[in-house]
Amino acid sequence: MKKIIIVLAIILANFTIEAQVKTPQSSPKTTIHQSVGLTDIEIDYSRPSARGRAVFGNLIPFGKVWRTGANENTTISFSDDVIIDGKTLKKGKYSLYTIPKIESWEIIFYKTTDNWGNPEEWKEENVALKATVKPETLNKSVETFTIGISGLDNNFAFLEISWENSYVALKIEVPTQKKATANIEKALSGPASADYFAAAQFLFQSNGDNVKALEYVNKSLDMSKDKPFWYNRLKSLIQAKLGDKKGAIETAKASLVAAEAAKNQDYVKMNKESIAEWSKN
Repeated sequence: MKKIIIVLAIILANFTIEAQVKTPQSSPKTTIHQSVGLTDIEIDYSRPSARGRAVFGNLIPFGKVWRTGANENTTISFSDDVIIDGKTLKKGKYSLYTIPKIESWEIIFYKTTDNWGNPEEWKEENVALKATVKPETLNKSVETFTIGISGLDNNFAFLEISWENSYVALKIEVPTQKKATANIEKALSGPASADYFAAAQFLFQSNGDNVKALEYVNKSLDMSKDKPFWYNRLKSLIQAKLGDKKGAIETAKASLVAAEAAKNQDYVKMNKESIAEWSKN
């Protein structure tokens, strides 16, 4: 019996050791982060190697949907809407599929990203965008499947795919001009209501210049259409700190009404307590 236990212990120990052994992936995974203008593009994919095999037309059949890599989905994400082949692709994350052919490649952005390889059922309604590009023949063979973002410009870049002697590139246009113009206009138009509020809050909480803090919070209220209750709450605290308890009470009452309408019980309680305290003297 003791011998049997010893043998089992040895077998289990060997199994544990084997389970802990790590070996290289045959198709290593990689992630690409690339900014194009003001737009961020991220690609996650696995990289198979040819290893002496004929790839396109053999390992990867012509005219069939290909996962464009190996293992789980190759995915690509955009932080902004982009233009591909004259069509808008909404910002977000997509699976990247291709249909390689001798004369052309179809590049497909697919809405679901949780497939292992190709979807069990291909659904055309999940095709967010499809574009056709012409393949080029490389002089030098590419051993390991490669996706990249190249030809960088402020307004566009190229999604490049290469393996064996095949290369395709797809132009992706990004809204740099639109975003930069909006940023410039916002900066030149001056601070927003929230900026003045943040400045007033900082000065008040850091025991800074409360006269300046009152000026800033008044500007934030003047610029705000809705007059948020937390804006008036801050103003009342600044007024009280400056010794204007009468003004603080009136402002707190305005904050209280808005807080009650918003059903924010925390601000209702704080305003009621402050009004009671400031009314004592």
